[in-house]
Formats: sequence, structure tokens, C-alpha cells
Amino acid sequence: MPTTATTAGDPGIFDLVVLGGGSGGYSAALRGAQLGLSVALVEESKLGGTCLHNGCIPTKALLHAAEIADVAREGSRLGVRTSLDGIDVAGVHAYKDSVVAGLYKGLQGLIASRKVTFVQGHGTLVAPGVVEAGGVRYTGRDVVLATGSYARTLPGLDIAGPVITSDQALALGHVPASVVVLGGGVIGVELASAWKSFGADVHIVEALDHLVPAEDVALSKGLERAFRKRGIDFTLGDRFTEVKPTTVDGADGVRVTLESGRTLDAELLLVAVGRGPRTADLGFEAAGVRLERGFVVTDERLRTGVPTPAGGHVWAVGDIVPGLQLAHRGFAQGVFVAESIAAERAAQGAPSGSGTTTSSGTVGGLTAPTPVDETTIPRITYCEPEVASVGVTEARARELYGADAVETLEYNLAGNGKSRILGTTGFAKLVRRKDGPVVGMHLIGSRVGELIGEGQLIVGWEAFPEDVASLVHAHPTQNEALGEAHMALAGKPLHAHN
Repeated sequence: MPTTATTAGDPGIFDLVVLGGGSGGYSAALRGAQLGLSVALVEESKLGGTCLHNGCIPTKALLHAAEIADVAREGSRLGVRTSLDGIDVAGVHAYKDSVVAGLYKGLQGLIASRKVTFVQGHGTLVAPGVVEAGGVRYTGRDVVLATGSYARTLPGLDIAGPVITSDQALALGHVPASVVVLGGGVIGVELASAWKSFGADVHIVEALDHLVPAEDVALSKGLERAFRKRGIDFTLGDRFTEVKPTTVDGADGVRVTLESGRTLDAELLLVAVGRGPRTADLGFEAAGVRLERGFVVTDERLRTGVPTPAGGHVWAVGDIVPGLQLAHRGFAQGVFVAESIAAERAAQGAPSGSGTTTSSGTVGGLTAPTPVDETTIPRITYCEPEVASVGVTEARARELYGADAVETLEYNLAGNGKSRILGTTGFAKLVRRKDGPVVGMHLIGSRVGELIGEGQLIVGWEAFPEDVASLVHAHPTQNEALGEAHMALAGKPLHAHN
């Protein structure tokens, strides 16, 4: 178990104090300790934060159970005599919780093995370099703010009874007969997908013109086609105005009214309008940290501009920093900050020295890391079919490089043997600078999230289509689709029509 500071008094001065034990916070703590820093990690709830306990992991466990339900329902299509007798919700939760519990135990062991001082309690930043929790002040030469995010709602919309967020949805003790999902982004479409597989009637309401509106339009349209085929209803370009109680099939439910005047009745209303930064009432602004719309403002190296008396900095990572709200982004930023702090310490030559390292290079035997490049962070939506992307969309590429300086290609998964075996439809879309590297990759289809790692390397290393076309991709795999797409974009299509 992690070391826990519980007694009053002065626990001493740490090299690093981290406020928040989610992906960004615990990664900073683990990497900092690995590099020889003394670390205190303050978390009011459980190590792992939202991702492990209320987000990524439990949601994907539900989606895997949903996939099994679909496989059982459709087995006869493959000549396998299976049938779906129903959903044991308690059993699904037991499976989900066992996955979370195993990962949580492992994380606790990691924190303990690195000798990180774990402080369980509500922490606040009471001064630059000082975090207080449970009446005890933990002073750090450097402080990392990693307090994460919360499920947003809308003004005048109370979360109670049949109106829920993803937090309540993940603990729901039954499969709802019908759900209106307010928000067609990642959270909304993932839970809509799972509920549909479990047998619910689902209707998504998205205020913008497309589902997953942050993605390339081609992916959005592809997902909309797939959802129509699955019987998932959705309304686009219309906004929520109010919700009132009503009766649905003889039971309590909600009536959702849209700006157009349309009304939708359902057992539940899931509010999935995104996540907000958890920065209120934590002492950030009083300590000099600047906030904009609730987010912490940092420079490119994630420093807030607030120095500590010991010569360090107040840093911020994860969902409280403007940008992609993804666990792996927060994790990467936590590692980056820990390595930056260690490099600064090495450059100063003494624990209590002063000075900063502002660019990449080797100092004191340690390398100051390069800031995380947001454009090379992969994005995955784990609905069925999956949506995965990395780099820029076609529209953004044309803005950056000029309308005539961009080439695109779509390779249909119908030409891929493994995709045909899986029974999935979809495509891989490549975006490149004309006569230049691939700057965006956009995928839709079953299991394509497993392909985006190669896409990240291609975009991150600025590979040309010809570079990838010459690589041998194993057969039969869905990875072949990436090879085929790059062959086609390089002017030598094989399993694709000219």
C-alpha cells in the first residue's frame, strides 16, 4: 500500500508535490520518484482518478460486454448457434469492477514501490509551493496541479432522478428501456452504443451538425450511417431547451423539449455535454495561477508562470490545461513535467539551486524533454464501429497549407480480408501535404483503435506515403489497410480501384 501521511506537523520539504492522483498526477509522481526526486502525491479520492474509476476503464469494460452481447445475438450469421438470453447487469458490473480493482491494486503497488508519500485527503494550493490537506502543509520545490475534470451539465438542468451523467450511468443497476443522450461527442456515442447493444432504444441529440463533431467530417458521416443501420436514432443541429417529468409506458420518465419544438420521451436523460476543469475553490487564483474559463493557463512547457520560494515552479497537466481531454495526454504531460523538473535540478547542480531549462538538450546527464505535440496524440471513440484519428483533419489541413496543397485518399475496408472476416465496414482516410508527408489519418470500423498506434508513428515522424508503402504488413490483418492506403496514395494501388 502507498505510504500515507496522516499525522499533523511538518512532513518536511519535498522535491515535488503533486495535487491530484489521476493519469497526469500519478505519472508525474512515478516518473519523478524514478528520477530520484522526493515526491508527495495528494488525492482526495482514489489513485487513478476519473479514467480508472469513472471514465476510460469502466466505460470500455461496458463496451466490451456490449460487444459480446452483439456477438451472441449474431452468431447464427457465422454458422454458430448462439443466442442472447438477456443482460445480467449485476454480472456486467462485477466484471467491470474486477477490471478496475485489479488495475487499482497494481497502481497502489507502483506508488508504494517508488516510495511516494501518498496523502489521501482534499488538497488545496495555499501558497506557491505549498499544498494543504487534512490540516497538514506539504511544501514542494516544485508543485504539479493535476486535479482533473468533472462531468459538465447545462444551466438549469439538475442532475437527479432520471437525469444522469456518465458517473451515474456507469453504476446504473438496469438496462433502461429508452434513453435520450444529450451530446453526440465521445462520451455520448460510447454510452449510446453500449446501451443499444444491451437492448435499449437510444436517441442522441447533438447541437452541432454531426456526431463526434471534433473529427474529420468523413468519419462523422460514416458513424452516422453506421448508427442508422444499428437503429440508433439521432437529431443533429438542434438544442435542448427543457426537461420535464412524464410517463413512458406506464413508468416514470422524462420529456425532453428541443429548440425546434420537437419533444422526445424516454426513461432516462443522459447529459453528456463534455467535461469541465476541476479548478474551482482549490486556491489556484489566490496563489497567482491564472485561469481562463476555468482552465489553467500555462506556457508550452506547462509552467503556470508562478515561481516557488525554493526556486521551482507551479506546473499544470491533464484536463485542467486547455486542449484534448484524454487520459494518455495527461499521462504524457505528467512524465514530461517530471523529467523537466529533474533536468532543471541536474542543471542547477544542487537541490536548492535556481534557474530553468527552456529548450531541449542534455543537462547534468539528463535530457530536458521536448513538449508534448498535441497533433500527434491519437484519439479514439470506442463505440461500434470505432472511430480513431491522429493528426489534422482535411478541413484543418486546407486551412494550414492551402486548399490546393492537400491530397486525400479513402481506402474502403471492404478490400481488407480481416475486416471482411470481422464483418465490419468502414475506411481509412489519409490526409497529406501535396508531394509531402502524411499529416492526418482517420479511421472508422470495428477495432480500428488498435491501428492508430502505427498512424501516430506515421504522422509523428512525418512519413511520406512512399515510406509506408514499402513496408510489409502482415496478412490477414487490418493493418494491411494502412499499407494499402499508403500504396494507393503513393500512386501504386493494389487492392484498390484506380
